[in-house]
Amino acid sequence: MRLTVFSTRRVGWLVAAALALPAVSSRASVDDAHSFALEAAEPYVKQGYQIREDYWGGDLGATEKKAVRQQLFKGNDYWFWMGTEVEQAKVSVHIYDSDGKLAEQTDSWQKGHFAAAHLVPKATGSYFIIVTVDSSSEDRTHWALVYGFK
Repeated sequence: MRLTVFSTRRVGWLVAAALALPAVSSRASVDDAHSFALEAAEPYVKQGYQIREDYWGGDLGATEKKAVRQQLFKGNDYWFWMGTEVEQAKVSVHIYDSDGKLAEQTDSWQKGHFAAAHLVPKATGSYFIIVTVDSSSEDRTHWALVYGFK
């Protein structure tokens, strides 16, 4: 009887631990994507860009898009960097103004599981940063978007 109670409790703990693991690992994936986004931003920090602590993240399927709305100010110089931990993924980020027109600069770039968009707004207002997982080896790909300014 004692062995049965001990074994049942032990199995209960193992099941609880197993159920908790997916939540922990999915959180770690967004954290990993955030680390990659910060890695993409690193060379720009050396150029004087200040990285904001807040960031956006989540997961998207291939070809899915997510819009992030952000208030940007005329004359500031902004970069938005996106990253994912899925090295086989291809991601992109683009900036649109409130009229839905592409607003980013020509020096924006995409390199595999990293992408960046640059803008010096001509007017203060709401802008929409569109992040996309263009392709991925995973069903759902975790992503993160950070931004900086000077």
